[in-house]
Amino acid sequence: MNETIVMLKKGEGRVLKAGGAWVYDNEIDCIKGEFQEGDLVTVCDFDGYCMGQGYINTRSKIVVRLLSRSKDAVIDEAFMERRVRDAWEYRKQTIDTACCRLIFGEADFLPGIVVDKFSDVLVVESLALGIDRWKNVIAEALKRVLAEDGIFIRGVYERSDAKVRLQEGMERVKGFIGEPFDTKVEIRENGVKYIVDVVEGQKTGFFLDQKNNRAAIHPFCRGKKVLDCFTHTGSFALNAGIAGADSVLGVDASQVAVEQARENARLNHLEDRVRFQCADVFELLPELEREGQTFDVVILDPPAFAKARNSVKNAVKGYREINLRGLKLVRDGGFLVTCSCSHFMEPELFAKTIRESAAGAHRRLRQVEFRTQACDHPILWAADQTYYLKFYIFQVVSER
Repeated sequence: MNETIVMLKKGEGRVLKAGGAWVYDNEIDCIKGEFQEGDLVTVCDFDGYCMGQGYINTRSKIVVRLLSRSKDAVIDEAFMERRVRDAWEYRKQTIDTACCRLIFGEADFLPGIVVDKFSDVLVVESLALGIDRWKNVIAEALKRVLAEDGIFIRGVYERSDAKVRLQEGMERVKGFIGEPFDTKVEIRENGVKYIVDVVEGQKTGFFLDQKNNRAAIHPFCRGKKVLDCFTHTGSFALNAGIAGADSVLGVDASQVAVEQARENARLNHLEDRVRFQCADVFELLPELEREGQTFDVVILDPPAFAKARNSVKNAVKGYREINLRGLKLVRDGGFLVTCSCSHFMEPELFAKTIRESAAGAHRRLRQVEFRTQACDHPILWAADQTYYLKFYIFQVVSER
């Protein structure tokens, strides 16, 4: 047991007791012993019962993130390698590992760190002080474990530049872990090729969580006219193209993203059928409606409108507006693909918002599919921060 003990208040620690990994600042009665921020501590209930071990950072609202529920666990390099090995064995059983998320923080019992694999490159995102001390150890362990299966990693890049690090009292950093390498990586997913820029791309360079959802649109796109909103680097649009769509328009507000999407279209020889436009989706959709345009499939994959709990009300307005506008552009009998990647936009609220949009557009919805994030982003029950992506496919029919 660690020398520093974090004692919970009586009746607190509900998330922890339900299986979660976080201890919040307002749940703590006292901290016994000396420590430095990021050190390992033992968490005990008000009566002294040991809840487990984790690392501490009093500068964060999440003061302790639990690494183990055992008071006897030795948290060292061997411990980290066991966690890494378990995560890799899970991926091998559940998903195509050519490109996937290898470590998904709390869901892999390594809170505060994400590691993505793009072909033979790893991208590390460290979001908490305690795990930051272990990021190099985790990266090296991953390289060793993958090598056992004949997978050799040519480079590791760090993308710990998220704003959330500031809340931990940490600087935002990015750069090579180890020797420099060519950071533009070609990957293949669902038969589509992409160039991933791990230095300048959003997050770790590419959104892997929609992998299975992108494949799910294929049956609805063959021979169809498709609109892909918030296309980023073109992933849904290119999947529609590979699936045999007659024409695809991908829209994004970022000129850099649009240029990358066009490069990806050329890479897949789809530039004759898949085109991209730089525009504000909220402004473009009403314009397309005024022009009388309709589409067989409309895809809405916006960024997280709700990045904090206090922004949910405004986020609902955004989701309601974008779904209403999108629904008006779907031909009778066509399909709407719509999703939310915001953890704070709870599933019931998102469903209610879509229902309100359908009423406003005077369209009726028949649910085809409901999905969440790909299984390399596992949802750990009782750790609800690991569940964030909601994905629907609807058939859209006029009121009749």
